[in-house]
Amino acid sequence: MSVLNYKHLKTYLHDLKKKQVAPVYLIYGDELLYKKALEGVLNRIISDSPGALKDFNYEPIEGANENIPEAVERINTFSLLLGKKIVAICDSKVFYRKEDQEKFLEKAHEAYDKDKIHKAAKHLLSYLAFSNLSFDDLREVYRDKIAVVDLLDSQAGHWIDKIIDYCRDHGMTIPSMMDTGEVLEKAIENGFPGDNHLIITTDLVDKRRRLYNTIDKNGIIIDCSVPKGDRTADKKVQEAVLYEEMGRILSKNKKTMTRDAYQVLVEMTGFDLRTFSNNLEKLISYAGDRKKITIEDIEAVLHRTKKDPVYDLTGSVLDKNIHGALFFLDSLLAAGFHPLQILTAMANLFRRMIQLKDFTDSDQGRLWDSGRDYGYFKREVFPGVENYDRLFIKAVETWETGETAKKKTITDLLIAKTPKSPYPVYMMLQQSENFTKKELIHAIESLREADLRLKSTGQNPKLILEGAVFKILRKL
Repeated sequence: MSVLNYKHLKTYLHDLKKKQVAPVYLIYGDELLYKKALEGVLNRIISDSPGALKDFNYEPIEGANENIPEAVERINTFSLLLGKKIVAICDSKVFYRKEDQEKFLEKAHEAYDKDKIHKAAKHLLSYLAFSNLSFDDLREVYRDKIAVVDLLDSQAGHWIDKIIDYCRDHGMTIPSMMDTGEVLEKAIENGFPGDNHLIITTDLVDKRRRLYNTIDKNGIIIDCSVPKGDRTADKKVQEAVLYEEMGRILSKNKKTMTRDAYQVLVEMTGFDLRTFSNNLEKLISYAGDRKKITIEDIEAVLHRTKKDPVYDLTGSVLDKNIHGALFFLDSLLAAGFHPLQILTAMANLFRRMIQLKDFTDSDQGRLWDSGRDYGYFKREVFPGVENYDRLFIKAVETWETGETAKKKTITDLLIAKTPKSPYPVYMMLQQSENFTKKELIHAIESLREADLRLKSTGQNPKLILEGAVFKILRKL
């Protein structure tokens, strides 16, 4: 029938009439968005069905593939109650293929990290089913023999043993594989009896599959996906989704938030809609009777949650926390990060610190004062940062020839890479106070030496990197 973008869903539901309700809906994309879309579609169908009650007319079924025959049986059974009957296959895995099996493992690890052990167990069971593996195949003694991803490495995968123990303690078994897509296709093509409707929600679809085309032909597809890339167009869409979510939550709670505070919150969480929403709810509770949420609230309540696996290492280095730096260095290497990748991240960090020192020593940075708050920085100091960057660009045009050389140098060394977000610059300037210019130059020299040793000797990369960290953080 048609494919709708999530942003057009409200209009669609508003115009929906009883005769227009589709027999089948496929809702896919971002988990938080598709769950909201499910709620909207469900409530609209129920409200247009006299005598229908959500508790009685709605039958949700967990989306594991082995549950699809049960869902088909329910959707093909006449309702004994008044009104429409709605069956939903929630968080379906029907579009997953064998090639997507690693996604289950990633989701299991993510859920485990968030202490959602039952959810982690479900994802691990799906991984085992798609991989044709048993519980024993994933025990540590055998893990290295089948490892195709770093998450299964014997050193990095101890969390798997805990999930397996949970599955066994709770009687959770590995589902059998079947062509559930074909089962659904036939059911949709044959049509549903009475006034029955099917809703399928999932994070992943394959538009090449016959099932997708069958739903497109017979029902409504609602696209709740959000691009995850770093392109300007992707960032624009992400920004729009976050801003809309913020407006919805603040309006519901009769709160407002300053633009600066919003930008800081986004910087802390990255594009993680669920984390963003949860953090906003925490801030609302913290604000209490106050109507406006500020940067000070964010600093008091939240810790940085933006997913950046190198951030903990560089943060520990900037804090001169040698034990933390060595711990996170070991974690990155165990997770499969290349030694040169880690070295480059640290080198870029200290180059940026030297640039910040040069700024504070310049006429443009004369107003910098580490003891002043963010409001002062944004008002009095940040214009100097922008002026410093403009002067730097002019200098580059004199030093370099060729567009590629100019672009690379500017990208690497501009202080305000995103002028609309001053807060990260403020935090980096604060951290730069932990080092003297002499210490920063010493750090660059230590990293250059480590780079030569990594590329020209057969020494253990871990020992080389640890040696660099020791040299950087020891007192000169």
